[in-house]
Amino acid sequence: MGLISEFKKFAVKGNVIDLAVGVVIGAAFSGVTNSLVKDVIMPPLGLLVSNVDFTKLKIVLKEAVVANGEVITEPVVISYGSFIQALFNFLVIAFAIFLLVRTINRLREKEAAKPAPPVNKQEVLLAEIRDILKNSDDAASPANKVV
Repeated sequence: MGLISEFKKFAVKGNVIDLAVGVVIGAAFSGVTNSLVKDVIMPPLGLLVSNVDFTKLKIVLKEAVVANGEVITEPVVISYGSFIQALFNFLVIAFAIFLLVRTINRLREKEAAKPAPPVNKQEVLLAEIRDILKNSDDAASPANKVV
């Protein structure tokens, strides 16, 4: 099998296509949740903590070097506010995924809890007869006889 045909066989498998669709939807979902966090959740949270913009929180390790109004070297900073923002984004996304998976699991449980369709008594009897005949054929076969 050639490399190209093997790759084609791999690429058209359902799982690979499902994965690709999941990645695209995940990227779009990331944009939506980032906007939700940045534009909807963070402003009221910022009000609660005295209008602190988390992304601007940082520790300056070394100040910028400025000469004649021109920055010679950039400051060295630890931007822990950006980390807090990223952590908060992660928590919101994780919670949204949790709610989605929880909903799907509950729908599956409801589907599994539905009563099974009534069993046809004739089918049950025919299956039992088939099993009895199969067992009697196995017992009567020459390979099972002791000489």
